[in-house]
Amino acid sequence: MLVAELIRRKRDGHELSEGEIDELVRGIADGTVTDAQVGALAMAIVWRGMSAGERVALTGAMTRSGNVVDWSAARLSGPVLDKHSTGGVGDKVSLLLAPILADCGAAVPMISGRGLGHTGGTLDKLESIPGYDILVEPDRLRAAVRRVGCAIVGQTARLAPADRRLYAIRDATGTVESIPLIVGSILSKKLAAGLDALVMDVKAGSGAMLPSLDDARELAGAIVEVARGNGLPTTALLTDMNQVLGRSAGNAVEVREAIDHLTGAARDARLLEVTLALCAEALVLGGLAADLDSARAAAAQALAGGGAAERFGAMVAELGGPADVIDAPSRYLPRAPVVEAVEPRSAGVVGAVDVRAVGIAVVGLGGGRAREDDVVDHGVGLTEVAAVGERVEPGGRPLALVHARDETSARRGAEAVRAAYSVGDAAPEVVGKAVIEVQRTV
Repeated sequence: MLVAELIRRKRDGHELSEGEIDELVRGIADGTVTDAQVGALAMAIVWRGMSAGERVALTGAMTRSGNVVDWSAARLSGPVLDKHSTGGVGDKVSLLLAPILADCGAAVPMISGRGLGHTGGTLDKLESIPGYDILVEPDRLRAAVRRVGCAIVGQTARLAPADRRLYAIRDATGTVESIPLIVGSILSKKLAAGLDALVMDVKAGSGAMLPSLDDARELAGAIVEVARGNGLPTTALLTDMNQVLGRSAGNAVEVREAIDHLTGAARDARLLEVTLALCAEALVLGGLAADLDSARAAAAQALAGGGAAERFGAMVAELGGPADVIDAPSRYLPRAPVVEAVEPRSAGVVGAVDVRAVGIAVVGLGGGRAREDDVVDHGVGLTEVAAVGERVEPGGRPLALVHARDETSARRGAEAVRAAYSVGDAAPEVVGKAVIEVQRTV
């Protein structure tokens, strides 16, 4: 059938067969479906949605559009585990979780992405480390995971290539916020990585891709269902994105904060809670712990005992970065030349944060992409970000520190951050839990 007819059928609300979806995905991967047709198909899916069967078929077809990593000859000593986040602001959990799980006996081949819209990307963060190679072929990925236990890398041309192309077109055509497309994008890469189990961090709140808790809950359920339909045991945690996760947002500044958590130089309670909760679920799902309590204790010990820090340093060195980045991060991570305190307009307590606006402020500084071909400035961003319930005041505790390339962008960034904060006389009665709820494979 003509591609245009398949797009028209989906536009008109008809369900596509597994064979029809396979045909479309093959065309997306090999280029016989044009950019215009891919954009039209994505918009039709945004408008009409997809049934459970279509979602399973789409994800499976996208997985099979390229290579699937085979770990059978890698002589791994533990299960192949991974985690993925739907994206947020200040979300550097992956930088902590991968080495923690590796130190607990898992093999972690983490296929990560770049920033999308107002949300940060793990690959953009890691590219702030000089020499770190995010694009490695399957043989090198297997070798790195076998030697170190974890490797956080990008999607190569032959790993779920249909998703690679669709992902870029979605970002350019306003079709990011579609549950079937989000699920297919996430899971096709994870299934192609040859995982034994997966944990998902599904964000809800003002800084999330899907701010509504009901929408995030629907997405979590769809991910678990589609993963199960493709043979991948998966648990999804719904976590709060109504404030920046941790105390920084940007690229190099988030790497520095992650290193501080790994070494114990500084730690944030909410970031630790999300990280350890995801680690515990992964360790139980992978059979490395009998229950969540023992799993959480093992993850906490990997962090407190320094094992996770050693794994992170070894991963960076294995993938081309400096061997002593853990010991001397300031020697390597880029820094912006202008640092300005974002003072509140008046003294008070932070009552709420428009986290999406904070993310857009980071993009405006150059820390993200307004267009696909924009070059990211890895040194800019925010640090010392105030959390909900904290007291701030002019001349005292600021809302954040802006790290900028010049004075003009610093002032513009500071004003954007200031506008994102609501400051009042009293603390909010309830501050949302970092982990809201859990959905597990049954």
